[in-house]
Amino acid sequence: LALWSGLGYYARARNLQRAARIIAGRGGFPESYEEIRALPGVGDYTAAAIASICHGLPYAVLDGNVLRVLARAFAEKGDIGSASVRVRLREQAQRLLDPRRPADFNQAMMELGATVCTPKAPQCLLCPWRDHCAARALGLELELPVKLRRRDPVQLAVQLLIVEKAGKVLLRQRGSAEPQLAGFWELPEARLLPSAAPGRMLGSFKHSITRHDYTVEVFAAAAAKAPKGYRWFAWDELESIPLATMSRKAIAYRP
Repeated sequence: LALWSGLGYYARARNLQRAARIIAGRGGFPESYEEIRALPGVGDYTAAAIASICHGLPYAVLDGNVLRVLARAFAEKGDIGSASVRVRLREQAQRLLDPRRPADFNQAMMELGATVCTPKAPQCLLCPWRDHCAARALGLELELPVKLRRRDPVQLAVQLLIVEKAGKVLLRQRGSAEPQLAGFWELPEARLLPSAAPGRMLGSFKHSITRHDYTVEVFAAAAAKAPKGYRWFAWDELESIPLATMSRKAIAYRP
């Protein structure tokens, strides 16, 4: 996790390791869609891509590019972010797929969406489906697919403490009950460490994690001892531990 620190999507690192151990334990990569799909961190898209491209199995992929192509080809007016619409489009893709050449079909669909049936300026005259595209026939190629606006991010305020003692800094490790950054170390929050005495404010910054926007204030603080779940680290040790990005940013304000 220390090497992955700052990249985000930390569950992917854990799932990648878990999947690698499962594959190594069985002595080879699974060859059926169901077994591939059962690997940690593997979803429908990844399973279909591996099954079709590596093993020649007839499973259609459904990524953003393919969704856009299908939504226009069939004039799908529902929100492509909804599960029901995705199921409907997946069924359409499965019907179109040539079971003898699933890898070619899937890669062609992804390439068509990436280079011709693009989001803002589809090149319909170059499209091999131009005479069969329902959206083009209806003049809706620029209006489809429908993708409803996501909810506004949640605004949150956080106060982080830089607690120093004898050349060391106090950090807290996130537990398994906090899955987003489980195992990572971070500066203590003022609300979680009432025994610390906040001092002067060192600075503030903005930070975003998925759909949450944080306003972070950084304070110098003092504490007599490390409570359970906390530990003192020498400053030069921070490069070798998984440290949350928000805390890494906050430490830059250390006087």
